[in-house]
Amino acid sequence: MDNKVKLSSPWMTYFNKYKALFGDDPEINVMFDEKTKTIKLYVNGDDKAEALSKILPSEKVFGNVVVKITVVPANALNVSMIDVFQKAFEGNPALSYIKSVKNGLYDANYVVFSNKVVQFFNDELSDVNGFCSTLYQNIAKDIFEDTQGVFFCTDVPRD
Repeated sequence: MDNKVKLSSPWMTYFNKYKALFGDDPEINVMFDEKTKTIKLYVNGDDKAEALSKILPSEKVFGNVVVKITVVPANALNVSMIDVFQKAFEGNPALSYIKSVKNGLYDANYVVFSNKVVQFFNDELSDVNGFCSTLYQNIAKDIFEDTQGVFFCTDVPRD
């Protein structure tokens, strides 16, 4: 007998409840950020977003895990965030380009860095010479932790 039992954490079950309740609404996109344990409702329309913000809890506690619930108006999602990245990296040779792509209710913004291996001395044991070798995109992912709808990438050489 081949039983494929799949277990979900309580917070994933809680997310699935949000997805079931709001997932068929064409004006709402429900997502879960596993890293920050945040349920995000991207809502098209300020009135609906404001109403949901008033009635939904801001967090739910599961033992030592806290799940945050965030309502984000779609028209406010990263409208200025990508402009901030553009301004912050203006003239910086680490940046290759920035691109926004429409993805349903919200824009997906890509900050694309130069295709270069970055190496610096790092006082740890992962490299025999004490160096850290990485890409700009990996550094950005570590530094800019909570950037909703912004993805960090590395430029691919084109022939």
